[in-house]
Amino acid sequence: MSGHADAHGEGGHASVGFYWMIGGILAVLTALEVAAYYMELGAVEIPLLIGLSIAKFVLVVMFFMHLKFDSRIFTGVFMAGMVLAVFMVGALILLYHVIPGLVV
Repeated sequence: MSGHADAHGEGGHASVGFYWMIGGILAVLTALEVAAYYMELGAVEIPLLIGLSIAKFVLVVMFFMHLKFDSRIFTGVFMAGMVLAVFMVGALILLYHVIPGLVV
């Protein structure tokens, strides 16, 4: 066998340095999330945090879970889960934070 990738029938994966770069991007996005939380940005804060969380989810799923190099069906399953989660969080925010303010 010529290497680890050939032994498992895998191919086209990125280099170790690329994964370190993705890890660095994830660390920067996490730092932005923490900074946004402590800066208390008002109405922009929640959409910003949701957007940053989606970006981190996509990076982790695509590269660390290797979906970028796998079948599109798996990508569809994970993206459907992400869409459902965003819908549920949005519905809960609407239900508990927006609607009570309109009723009072």
